[in-house]
Amino acid sequence: MTTDSPNATPRAQPKQGSVVISVDAMGGDRGPAAVVAGMALSAVKNPEIRFIVHGDHDQLHALIQRKRELAGRCDIRHADGVVTMEDKPSQIVRKGNGTSMWSAIESVKQGEAEVAVSCGNTGALMALSMLRLRKLPGVNRPAIACLWPSRNPGGFNVMLDVGADIRADAPDLLQYALMGASYARNGLDIENPRIGLLNVGTEEHKGRAELKQAHELLTASAEAGNFRYVGFVEGGDLPSDRVDVIVTDGFTGNIALKTGEGTAKLVGDFLKDAFAKSIMSKFAALLAMTSLRRLQKRIDPRRVNGGIFLGLNGTVVKSHGSADATGVSAAIKLAFQLTKSGFQDRLAARVAQGAAALPKAEDSGEAAS
Repeated sequence: MTTDSPNATPRAQPKQGSVVISVDAMGGDRGPAAVVAGMALSAVKNPEIRFIVHGDHDQLHALIQRKRELAGRCDIRHADGVVTMEDKPSQIVRKGNGTSMWSAIESVKQGEAEVAVSCGNTGALMALSMLRLRKLPGVNRPAIACLWPSRNPGGFNVMLDVGADIRADAPDLLQYALMGASYARNGLDIENPRIGLLNVGTEEHKGRAELKQAHELLTASAEAGNFRYVGFVEGGDLPSDRVDVIVTDGFTGNIALKTGEGTAKLVGDFLKDAFAKSIMSKFAALLAMTSLRRLQKRIDPRRVNGGIFLGLNGTVVKSHGSADATGVSAAIKLAFQLTKSGFQDRLAARVAQGAAALPKAEDSGEAAS
């Protein structure tokens, strides 16, 4: 059972307008030091943030005490257990009570925090989130949405699902579109998002049967869902300015996400090698330093760290397991922005509207085919 330690850091005093974020401090590859450092970075940038931090009390107390930025802004909730990357979700569902991940999600369920952030095991985090928070009415399969660097004015596209469930039927893909559109409106301030359905080609006759059916559903639901459906898109459109939201199943989305992250790292490594080849190359690198830093920032995966679980009765943000302080801070920033926008309530309303319209959309799709 997770309880407050009698020697806990003094509780953060709630302030009007503040946002309370529940943080699983123990799940990341880099340990609680990186998580607390990321919290400190976020605390400097956003004075409204308060934290409930879950994990080993003694470790967290010592780390937080070293960060003046966190003084008076953290509650520590002691938890003995840690969910590792090797743990199976089914095991955590049965035996996860007492872990920092369970405790972090429980704070959201109990209304103590508006959002939970964790760097831990993705499968376990989704399983516990579904167990403790439950799915929104009308949602069949929750999804994980991520931000993808793009040529759009805001710099990002939204893609979902990127790993919550490897399967997705046509109605699921329609729900992903509705949830992704709500995310784009509230997270990226795009009033009428453009939705694209990821496929092996843009021609209407291409793709699996469920993609063709989803194409009809999205076409029929665009006006009611307050989004623009641009049709099928291909892998090359992921970073383009043709769409704002890319909809796909979790199997395809997760492969695309990991491929993109690997490619960004490869490009960065190639640039470093190229500019280190000779004295002239190093001199050229010095002359181009400002531009190179701008490019590095643009393609840095840490800057877009944070996948949000959509379709649950509560907001959960999944940070990359290997995230450093910069990456953790980015995930916390996303959690803060979505909470300030009232995203969860708006998403629930959008899903309910979509569920009510689904039978009608399905009938339209069958008639069109």
